[in-house]
Amino acid sequence: MTPFGQGPSSTERLVLPGVLTADEAARTVAGIAAVQRSDGAIPWFRGHHLDPWDHVEAAMALDAAGEHARAEAAYRWLADHQNPDGSWYAAYADGDADDPTDRSRETNFVAYVAVGVWHHYLSTGDDAFLDRMWPTVFAAVEFVLRLQQPGGQIGWKREAEEDGGRDVTDALLTGSSSIHQALRCALAIAEHREEPQPDWELAVGLLGHAIRHHPERFLDKSRYSMDWYYPVLGGAVTGAAAKERIEARWDDFVVPGLGVRCVVPNPWVTGGESCELALALWAMGESDRAVEILQWIQHLRAENGLYWTGYVFEDEAVWPEELTTWTAGSLLLAAAALGGHDATATVFGGDRLPAGLEPDCTCGGPART
Repeated sequence: MTPFGQGPSSTERLVLPGVLTADEAARTVAGIAAVQRSDGAIPWFRGHHLDPWDHVEAAMALDAAGEHARAEAAYRWLADHQNPDGSWYAAYADGDADDPTDRSRETNFVAYVAVGVWHHYLSTGDDAFLDRMWPTVFAAVEFVLRLQQPGGQIGWKREAEEDGGRDVTDALLTGSSSIHQALRCALAIAEHREEPQPDWELAVGLLGHAIRHHPERFLDKSRYSMDWYYPVLGGAVTGAAAKERIEARWDDFVVPGLGVRCVVPNPWVTGGESCELALALWAMGESDRAVEILQWIQHLRAENGLYWTGYVFEDEAVWPEELTTWTAGSLLLAAAALGGHDATATVFGGDRLPAGLEPDCTCGGPART
């Protein structure tokens, strides 16, 4: 394994015509690495906050580029700073574990560690790493499932203690869809370790059923593009249903030549949403459209290899003026999937992840206590 902070990245599978050359991919990887702190934390950019979900997204991009030591350091940061209940706080100032700026605990943020850990193992084959991270993943999943509701959906956060520490049982479709992917990765880890988790299998089945068949169980955020494509990206909606879902609102969210709107009707395309849609399209078998989306958003690329968060096309203005590690990370992961990087294809393609157990009825099951 390359020592932390040393050695070249492996960017061959990140090359895509019109999207990235090998040199451009290496510069993007270097841009993420430059933001990473010496303790492994990856904030949005230096001076801004770290949230656990985007921290993992950036770490996975480092793994896709062969920067395994850096990625492992990012996961070690999570293991070292996990709360006793299995969670992490929603935000830490510049990745400083001693300076949380949002002490709520969001379930999709907490769950995503399972995706990253399984991705790192598939990238490296490092069983010792998986052994070290298993208690962290287990505790995170147990925290998340304590907020699962009888209908299968996952309550979106636990409030900060100073705000009462209440479990918020309202569910977000995007967050629950991300958790669906994370739980399947957690099950894959458990199966690899020969430690079956039947409760998790039931939880995944209930959650997937809710996402596919019960939109009324989630808060209405249909103005946001993530609620449109995340059920596909998270692996809950597949096949003909996935294609039908994407086609139904394509014209609402996709701005040809520029990318994907974050929210309608705002004239604002964002790099992260565009890259995630590309990943969803790739998972559906529509690689050509996925590559086209990634080509469109090269107008967001900066000289240092990172990507601006978004662009307001009515004003021809970059906004906000920030170059985020997670936007660059999502671009690299989409390129990696399209380029055949096996670990990335596995965690986002979903066909090699456990599916969980579909409930026998639509009545749901008991919430955890």
